[in-house]
Amino acid sequence: MLLNKLKTLTGAVAIAALTSTSLSAQLKVPAPSPLQTLKQAFALSDITVEYSRPGAKGRVVFGDVVPFGKVWRTGANSTTKITFGEDVKVEGLDVKAGTYGLYTIPNKDSWEIMFYKDLTLGGNVAEYKKEDEVLRFTVKPSALTEKVETFEINVADITSTTANIELSWEKTRVAFKVTADIDSKIMKTIESTVIKDNKPYFQAATYYYDNDKDLKQALEWADKAFAANPKAYWIAMLKAKIQFKMKDLKGAIATAEQAKALATADQDDAYIKQAEKLIADAKK
Repeated sequence: MLLNKLKTLTGAVAIAALTSTSLSAQLKVPAPSPLQTLKQAFALSDITVEYSRPGAKGRVVFGDVVPFGKVWRTGANSTTKITFGEDVKVEGLDVKAGTYGLYTIPNKDSWEIMFYKDLTLGGNVAEYKKEDEVLRFTVKPSALTEKVETFEINVADITSTTANIELSWEKTRVAFKVTADIDSKIMKTIESTVIKDNKPYFQAATYYYDNDKDLKQALEWADKAFAANPKAYWIAMLKAKIQFKMKDLKGAIATAEQAKALATADQDDAYIKQAEKLIADAKK
């Protein structure tokens, strides 16, 4: 009898534990507006965007789901955040390194873009305070030929000092330009690490070549870099391009031939083609 009671009690405890576990377990399903974190190397640091991506789902988005003339969280769920790893300009306006909420006011013919201090506001735009804005500017939207089903933020058209932040959804895209002033920082680094410490020559020569600085100095650094690594055809190719820009065509051809031979030995077709093109251009 006692044994039967113990069996019954044990079974009840097991069932209760199983039921409790089942009730406390969370059912994982796909998020309606999935979170995305975008990290893009830019200038001397990164641009990072964290946002949730709602879908159009057959709806008219701008002017309906997202009303014209009202503050929009620019995504879904929590605040859309954009982080700049260094001081930049956005549409010509100064922005300090840091993280900001990204809010917008869409209209048919123009969009207002706002960077916001409060990162906890989320979609509670009724509590939006203009005094918490870091900046506000206006851009023009453009029409897309193909539909973008899921809201997308992208960093596009990247150069060493400029990039465009693009917002795309349904058949609308808006973009704003980010610029960074890195020349003074790089020149200071070159002065301390190249001129004083005799390194790194290749990077310094490349920067001088790309930015039309003192080509004679760039050539000197390229020579030193190549002397330290005489099989580096990419350094020889840089030297040839510097010589070409300096209009030393004979020297450029000779150096490009050297780069081509080294690239051929390493079976690097891209550099072989670069060398052949420079040689052809120099012979014209």
